[in-house]
Amino acid sequence: MLTFSPLRLAFVVLPLALTSAALRADVPAQPLLRPTASQLLETELITGFLTEYHYKKPTLDDALSRKTLTRYIESIDPGRSYFLQSDIDKLSAYETRLDDYLRASNPEPAFVIFRVFRQRLHERVEHAKRLLERDFDFTVDESYVFDRGDSPWVASREQLDEIWRKRIKNDVLSLRLAGQEGDKLTDTLRGRYERLGRQTDQYRTEDVYQLFINAFTQSIEPHTAYLLPRASEDFEIRMSLSLEGIGAVLQSENEHTVIREIVTGGPADTSYQLRVEDRITGVGQGEDGAIIDVVGWRLDDVVDQIRGPKGTTVRLQVLPKGAGIEAPAKVITMTRNEIKLEDQAAQKAVIEVPTSDGQVRIGVIEVPAFYLDYEAYARKVPDYRSTTRDVRRLLRELQQEKVEGIVVDLRGNGGGSLTEATQLTGLFIESGPIVQVKDTTERVEVLRDPDPDIAYSGPLAVLVDGLSASASEIFAGAIQDYHRGVVIGEPTFGKGTVQQMVDLNNGIDDESDATLGQITMTVAQFYRVSGASTQHRGVVPDIRFPTVIDNHEQGERALDNALPWDEIEAAAYSPRATHAAEVNDVRERHVQRMQQNPAFKYLMQEIRASEMAQNERSVSLLESKRRNEMESMEQASDNRQTVYRKASGLPVRTNEKSDGGFDPSQVLLKEAAHILYDLINNPAVEMPESLRTAKEQRG
Repeated sequence: MLTFSPLRLAFVVLPLALTSAALRADVPAQPLLRPTASQLLETELITGFLTEYHYKKPTLDDALSRKTLTRYIESIDPGRSYFLQSDIDKLSAYETRLDDYLRASNPEPAFVIFRVFRQRLHERVEHAKRLLERDFDFTVDESYVFDRGDSPWVASREQLDEIWRKRIKNDVLSLRLAGQEGDKLTDTLRGRYERLGRQTDQYRTEDVYQLFINAFTQSIEPHTAYLLPRASEDFEIRMSLSLEGIGAVLQSENEHTVIREIVTGGPADTSYQLRVEDRITGVGQGEDGAIIDVVGWRLDDVVDQIRGPKGTTVRLQVLPKGAGIEAPAKVITMTRNEIKLEDQAAQKAVIEVPTSDGQVRIGVIEVPAFYLDYEAYARKVPDYRSTTRDVRRLLRELQQEKVEGIVVDLRGNGGGSLTEATQLTGLFIESGPIVQVKDTTERVEVLRDPDPDIAYSGPLAVLVDGLSASASEIFAGAIQDYHRGVVIGEPTFGKGTVQQMVDLNNGIDDESDATLGQITMTVAQFYRVSGASTQHRGVVPDIRFPTVIDNHEQGERALDNALPWDEIEAAAYSPRATHAAEVNDVRERHVQRMQQNPAFKYLMQEIRASEMAQNERSVSLLESKRRNEMESMEQASDNRQTVYRKASGLPVRTNEKSDGGFDPSQVLLKEAAHILYDLINNPAVEMPESLRTAKEQRG
């Protein structure tokens, strides 16, 4: 096992003037959080792995120390609403010392800083509750700046009191405008502020440690992160699309854990004993284990009590939906089972595209992530779950349904398994290189599809957006480079790096009883077969959907410490004949259609209105002005909806807040299907023989 030198164990925390005398005495003392022996060990392992194996080969120096301190403070007080400038001045003693602490495997400064933050937060909570007893004057023309992330730290307690006076006044005004008043309004806000204090008190040592270590790792590069053992389990669930438990989605609401969703096919669904909005007040293990009261618990702790191995028993004490807190709770018994998260797997649909002589059927495969059940794959389980396997099945089903083309929808797909990105691409192209990977030694490996067989040879489109990242960009980039299909949508996220999951438990001997977390560490960069990186720039679609969001304010380009764009030599690959001319022709049709499409016009108007609202940094505290602004926004929204519904031949609805079922994602998906139909039906298209099948069958 790794051991610590006496120097490391004796490393003394910098003496700061932030002692108890400097903190308010009217705030109850909080439990003292200190780093554990396991966290000292994790710090040694993490710093060792990152400095030795990370793609950027970082150096623990004063520059990295400054970045880490700034990022950590901003992570716990992003709105600059708690710390004073005097606090920051004292904490700046760590500016050039955190690298020394990390080198000594001692994360103690993180806990010193968090203790100051927690004390300041409780001071603010008590101040907020006192302010609720005041009568605010809403005839005064003043404003509240709610986004202070770029503002200076507040110089004095009096200035911070004034900021919080406006914050509380805004909270009261918001509820007044929503129809609340009197004791109900006051009780709502008092509960909100007390809950803020309780949530902060529920922070554990591991929570503070994770915040600090991630401030360190992301000061190196944005996709390197530390995961607690609990978070590691959640990652495995996302990749395997399965877990063992009762099959209920839970949410924390005030002091209770509330059922928000029942997963189809799970024990909660098949037993018919739980309903959405039931509240769980206690959990017992086995047939006769004591029921433990979980009211006021952290949500993740309640989840840990309910999850468990397949075949075991759990008992839940439940307040039924609508029952008062004084109502008798019922106890239900369930047997845990394996839950398949089918709603997170690839799904198929068929869109009917109207044409001059009827309609055509375009298949859609939505791929929300590139998942792979690593454990089942390693154990050679024959039917292990993966994106490629699911999509292969869906392709077969869609072809049996006689679709004339297929859209692969990667919107919102943040990536996943590099192996799956390569194998999924292989379903659509003959053998050849898919992606190039450059490691820390500058060695370039070409990942190939060795199988000449393809699962689908028909017309293909790939739909992407600004959240399509990493593995999604590998797939979309390869389809584009090979001219295998047309890429439609927004420029993608721009994440061109490869991460490796490192289990820190592998760094200690088997005799240790420590349970450590994991790190995801950037170890390589990937490049398209053309040699271009997707880093920063992403994949630029052949046909772009307009977006009002500045590309420089989203994606990789907006992240601190991201790797720059570069390129390497192209791989040896054989693209199909260029499709530039036919894409230009189809692009013109798309633009004309969108100019006439009421749904698309309505969508763009809604996006612009939302963007304008998001760009606001302050709100008026003058009630008459605020009410007028709110009514004006509602009227403008109603007007936009009325114009859309009239132009679409839909009935105009009055006195309704609903948009009548308008789904913006479907507007764009239908347009992508129409674009693919235009390509199929375009006489200028020089399609390979395999792509002519659908068109010739129709005509």
